[in-house]
Amino acid sequence: MIIPSLHFLAFALIPPPAAAQEAFKGKTISMIVGSPAGGGTDATGRLIAPFLTRHLPGNPTIVVRNVPGADGVVAFNYFVQQAKPDGLTVIAGGGPDIDPLRYRVPQAHYDPVKLEYLGGVGRGGTMMVIRSAAVKWLRDRAAPPVTMGIVAAIPRSGELIAAWGIGFLGWHAKWITGYPGTNALMLALQQGEIDMTATANLFALKEPIANGSIKVLVQSGTLQNGRIVPRPEFADVPLLSGELAGRMSDPIAVKSFDYWRAVMTVDKFLALPPGTPATIVEVYRKAYREIVADPQFTALGRKISEVFTPMSDREVTSQVEAVAATPPDAIGYLDTLLRRQGLSGL
Repeated sequence: MIIPSLHFLAFALIPPPAAAQEAFKGKTISMIVGSPAGGGTDATGRLIAPFLTRHLPGNPTIVVRNVPGADGVVAFNYFVQQAKPDGLTVIAGGGPDIDPLRYRVPQAHYDPVKLEYLGGVGRGGTMMVIRSAAVKWLRDRAAPPVTMGIVAAIPRSGELIAAWGIGFLGWHAKWITGYPGTNALMLALQQGEIDMTATANLFALKEPIANGSIKVLVQSGTLQNGRIVPRPEFADVPLLSGELAGRMSDPIAVKSFDYWRAVMTVDKFLALPPGTPATIVEVYRKAYREIVADPQFTALGRKISEVFTPMSDREVTSQVEAVAATPPDAIGYLDTLLRRQGLSGL
C-alpha cells in the first residue's frame, strides 16, 4: 500500500480555487470590528465592506458586526477561538491589536502573527489635538495639569503620544480614562470636558480646527518610501520624532520609541482567522488588490484622510512580525513610563 506524504494530505484538504470562489455565492460574510461604531477601525471596515462584496467572486453579502470590549481583546478572542476558518468571517483591526502590550496579557488569547493578513490602510498617522485655550497651560507647572482623554482604562497606541510628551517634552498633563470610544472622546474635547486627545480621524474635527478652537499640536507621521513624513495638510505641524530628537539618552527608551512607531505604521488592517485554507486566503488577497486599484475606493478613502494609503498583505505582515520581535525590555519601558505618570500600567 502506498502511503501519501503529509504534504500531499495537507494539500488535498485545501479546496481548489474554483470551489473557494463558488463558496461565496449566496453567502453572508461577517466582518468583526472590535470597537463601537464611529471610530477609525469601524469607518475603515465599513468603507471596505461594499467593495469586498463587489470584488469577491460570487458577490457575497458583507455584514459589519461591532463587538466592543476590552478595547478589542473580546473581538479578537472570539475571532480566533470561535470563528471558523472558512472564509465567512473576517476582522478589521488596527495598530493597538497587534501591540504586545495589548495581547501579551492573561485575558488575551490570540497571537496576531498567526492571522492571515489581506491588506491594510494607512491614514497619515495620529495627531495630538488640543483645545487652543489650553495650549498656554501645557508647560505651565503653576497651572492645573492639562487633561488628556483616552478610551478605556489604558491608552491605545495612538494615544501614547501623550506618554512621550509628558515623559520627555515637559507636558504638564494628567490622564483621564474610561471613554467608551472615539466619538465620545471627540465630543468631550469639543465640549471642554477634556483638553486634549489623540486621533487619526480628523474628519470629526474639521470645523473646530478650521475655526481655530482646536489646534493640532504634534503628529506621529506616516511611513513613505522608508521615511517618516508629516501629513501634507499639516506639513507645518512637527513630527513627534523630531521633537524628541536629542532628548532620550537611554538606548532602551530609543528602542521603545522605535517599537511604538512601528505599531503606529500598521494603522488599519483586514485579516482572516489562523488556519484559513491557502486558496481562500488568495481569493481574498486578489479581491483586496482589486479594491485598492478601484478609483472609487481611493476617492472615498480620501474623505477619511487626505493621505489614505493602502498597504499590501506583505507590508502588513512584515510590520506585525517586526513588532512581535521587539525586545521585552523595550516593551516594558513604556509600561514603566505610564506607571510614573499615574496609570496602572499596561
